Amino acid sequence: MRKRTISSLAILAIGLPVLMLGGIPYFILIAFLLVAAAWEYSIMFQAAHHKPSRLVLLGGTFFVAGARAFFPAYSLPVLEIFILLALAIHLFDYERGRDSAVIDFGITISGLIYIGWIGGYLFDLRNLENGAWWVFLALPCVWMADVGAYSIGSAYGKHKMASRLSPKKSWEGYWAGVFTAVLTGIFFSFAYNTWGPLNVPIWQGGLLGLIIGLLTPLGDLGESMFKRQVGMKDSGNIIPGHGGAFDRIDSWLWGAVLGYYFIVWFL
Repeated sequence: MRKRTISSLAILAIGLPVLMLGGIPYFILIAFLLVAAAWEYSIMFQAAHHKPSRLVLLGGTFFVAGARAFFPAYSLPVLEIFILLALAIHLFDYERGRDSAVIDFGITISGLIYIGWIGGYLFDLRNLENGAWWVFLALPCVWMADVGAYSIGSAYGKHKMASRLSPKKSWEGYWAGVFTAVLTGIFFSFAYNTWGPLNVPIWQGGLLGLIIGLLTPLGDLGESMFKRQVGMKDSGNIIPGHGGAFDRIDSWLWGAVLGYYFIVWFL
């Protein structure tokens, strides 16, 4: 817990100024995390004797991120180019004797879309008007849901939530995470209404927190499914107390999508 807390504070100390600056500094930070997560994703499946294309996973994630950050109108064509490139690469692999090339292709594409394209919503959210404030409304709900679930679940969790995917997760921790996410949404919407540039009704801040608290654990469980499939505990060890970059951003991916569409559609 101590390492986890120190790492979280260090990420916040680096990330908050970068978030406020936006532009290239923000792109560098988020692109680094996404590409690192894509690298870890490829390592996980290589451990299970699959062969996803690192060229597509890493290069595609980087260029899709760049397009989403700076040239959003071109982001879909960039994604499509890398999907077609992946097929070409795995066709050659099959011709050279790789019988499971079609499975490799599926792993490559799923990683590119899940990490690269879905991760791009971290840029879409920041690119909104007053984007830094929106990011720092949605993501704290994700973080505090994780803190609440971890703290209460480790101390009082008795009823397993997903025994195959993540045996340590409990329903007690899950509902504690939902509760803390709602409180976080209420707190930040009140704070921004009072001292910031946003005009978010408190009940809508709480509703955003509720949606994030209810659904973002699926991101964590989804990554757990990948790791269980290949027999790994953590995706990497880049962040002390948290594991790899993919371990850190698994819930951010969901939080960015949910936050973006909630803000665009309802606020």
